Amino acid sequence: MGNLNLMDILKQVQNVQSELEKIKKELAYKKVTAASGGGMVEATANGRQRIVDIKIEPELLEQNDKEMIEDLIVAAVNLALEESAKLANQELNKAAGGILGNLPEGIKIPGFNL
Repeated sequence: MGNLNLMDILKQVQNVQSELEKIKKELAYKKVTAASGGGMVEATANGRQRIVDIKIEPELLEQNDKEMIEDLIVAAVNLALEESAKLANQELNKAAGGILGNLPEGIKIPGFNL
């Protein structure tokens, strides 16, 4: 690794930033769905941790149990966000394996966490 000069490192950092932007855009189109209440409530999030859809089974609404419905929505949303974060981390780790392999140890890239 001693052969890398500052220009090589800067070029690699630019490549990483470019790849991260590409991944960020792609994550907006990848989706995960999580359910609660035995599938009575489903929440879908994209890879950027944004809820894009919520589905509630009509039978649940007919029960008129506002508190239970609220709890199930919160549970489904939290599960979807957790899955979304896992998806984002997997995609970033895949990219990092190929991109960051040549950077000297100890180089930190702001906003990039593995």
